[in-house]
Amino acid sequence: MSESLQKKSDAIKKNFASLSKQQHYDLLIQMGQQLPPFPSLLKIESSIVPGCQSTLYLHATSCDGRISFVAHSEALISAGLAALLVSLYSGESPETVLTSPPVVIEELQLTSNLSLNRSNGLANIYLRMKQLALAFLIKQ
Repeated sequence: MSESLQKKSDAIKKNFASLSKQQHYDLLIQMGQQLPPFPSLLKIESSIVPGCQSTLYLHATSCDGRISFVAHSEALISAGLAALLVSLYSGESPETVLTSPPVVIEELQLTSNLSLNRSNGLANIYLRMKQLALAFLIKQ
């Protein structure tokens, strides 16, 4: 795990550590609401993350060997889960995205508070991030 990813994981743990189940949901919703605007021209079929309960768009760009993600969903929890992963992996190398699963989610037991569909959606968001990271590696 990169040093910057570890720092971001630690910050996420600190934010969620002493919260109740309901407060986890509230913080996820708040994180989703703070996502930057998603450009409407990126709301295309190829940006949709398959397997999510609601429509979730994910797009990545790469600059100087670092990958940045943007996401959007109308569903509050889905947007929050995407925001969590976007905050974790944006600014990291594609190799880091590919080799460092979001263990902070398990450490905080966030998936135990989610429905099966939302847990699957979260896994699909990370899978799509890995696919995008791999595509950038292949282009290099």
